[in-house]
Amino acid sequence: MIGYLYIFGTIIFTVFGQLVLKWQVDEAGALPDALWDKFLFLLQLLLNPWIISGFASAFLAALCWMAAMTKFNISYAYPFMSLSFILVFLLSAILFGDPVTIHKIAGLALIIAGIIVTSQSL
Repeated sequence: MIGYLYIFGTIIFTVFGQLVLKWQVDEAGALPDALWDKFLFLLQLLLNPWIISGFASAFLAALCWMAAMTKFNISYAYPFMSLSFILVFLLSAILFGDPVTIHKIAGLALIIAGIIVTSQSL
């Protein structure tokens, strides 16, 4: 059971990091045209506490993933990472107003079917 908690931690930390990065990049605005301005823009983002929390979240996700690898074969565990696509899709639609299309829903349904099929292989 603990192995599934490690996978769940990997997914949650990954999703948090992606959503925080998107939120803060949207807040910062468009990437400037000039090279030096791009550098300063990205440096300012790197010093943003929320961006730092997103990177820290990615690090924690990596630690959880390493722990999960001690419990499962990668061919079994890795398909569960697809749940992060589903959560990011749903939360980005809710939080950022990203479009929800029939093609995206069909793709997510295929991902879910793949997770179900793969999870039966343990």
